[in-house]
Amino acid sequence: MKKSSKLMTSFMGFIPALRAKITFSALITVFFLGACSDPATVGLELAPQNNQIGVFYKEFQLDAQVVLLDSFNTTNAGILIVGDESDDYFGKTRSIAYTRLYIEPGAERPRSDAILDSIFFNLSTVSVNGSNLDQPKRYSVHLLSEPILDTLYYNFSRLAFESNPIAIGEVVFRDEKDTVISIPVKADFAEELFGKLKRGQEFDNLFNFRRYLPGVAVTAREGDNTTAGFSLGGNTGISVFYHYQGDTVAKKYSITTFSSRSFNGIESDRSGTPTEVVSEYQKSYSTGPIVGMKSGLGLALRIDTSPFDAFLDTLGGVIFNQVNFSLGPIENQDANNTPINGMVMKFVDSQNRVLLSSVNQAELHVQADGQAQVIQDTNGNSVPNNFFASSAVIEYNTTDKIQKAAITSHVNALYRGQLQRSDWLLYATTPRTGDDFKRSLRQFKVNKDKIKVTVIYSKTR
Repeated sequence: MKKSSKLMTSFMGFIPALRAKITFSALITVFFLGACSDPATVGLELAPQNNQIGVFYKEFQLDAQVVLLDSFNTTNAGILIVGDESDDYFGKTRSIAYTRLYIEPGAERPRSDAILDSIFFNLSTVSVNGSNLDQPKRYSVHLLSEPILDTLYYNFSRLAFESNPIAIGEVVFRDEKDTVISIPVKADFAEELFGKLKRGQEFDNLFNFRRYLPGVAVTAREGDNTTAGFSLGGNTGISVFYHYQGDTVAKKYSITTFSSRSFNGIESDRSGTPTEVVSEYQKSYSTGPIVGMKSGLGLALRIDTSPFDAFLDTLGGVIFNQVNFSLGPIENQDANNTPINGMVMKFVDSQNRVLLSSVNQAELHVQADGQAQVIQDTNGNSVPNNFFASSAVIEYNTTDKIQKAAITSHVNALYRGQLQRSDWLLYATTPRTGDDFKRSLRQFKVNKDKIKVTVIYSKTR
């Protein structure tokens, strides 16, 4: 499992005289791309009769490497991730969803004279990501050959299941990504299930039922290049429709995934791709000019922030008006293949272990603009803020295809010696949306020369 180490519990209390507090009032709007410039060269004028403030612009690149994260827990993620994708950079990635099934104690069962109408396996869709959604996508449901245990399962975990599915069907999503897919259950299994439902002890209680039917695995067809997310609960599971002689309306018995243990297992074949070299967990790898991230698989990016040192060491008596970190434009993806669209920047050591707070062992992240970058521990020492809810978030702009985060407050804290610089691990989670690494196979790729920091700062002349 992931290992972590503590960040230093105290920081420099001394701030050089050249970094004394500067108070000023200015309203600046800058649209300029370049290296480091004087305001006269970018057409800026601030109080031209008595201008004591210089405004400068700097842009520099940050290097990135790919990291295969240590295996992470996908048990009871709240969503079944089912997909089969192929990409020239990430290789072949397959996600299989495993789940138990549930019967309601005391639910009315069909009598021995009941007549079977049909049985369907339903999948309640909450997300679809992929290519050619106007073409049929196929999903199969297989009986597990071994039970899901009361233990933790990880993204590399898998269980044996029967090769012949009990249900198989196709769906054309187009623009409908919140539909319920009803797949007909094969006749032989349908007859067996209905016979036990009417007369067998298998449905007397939940324990008997799970001994008979330990669970299912849901898979996608190879080559469909699409991943869907299905919710757990009353709308995902088996629906049995039956009637009695003379009935005009069919009755229904439901076998659901309500309150059922589940997990998502990921299979990856990266042979013949730039990411083939990525073989060991938590190690940084160069994959050439293109780097990328992929959820589910656990491919993340380590960002080398050392260029901040060279830049900040040249400055004196400045304040940062606006600092942005950006990746992109990202490489083109299919219109229905939504990229990872929310990330935080975790502080990591040289071994890609996330640094922990000395206050409560929480993971440390870059904090959002306007938020406290440091807090006081019980001994009065300044330590990094450990509040996840106020983390800076890298957000994706669909118009310019750029992933961007404002890091002005963070850089000000670095400059003033309140924080020690650390490299970043980009991780697909946000305080608002949750952990996308556990909930999808979303991805993006970017050329390393498009990973940049842009800085607008002011200083006294």
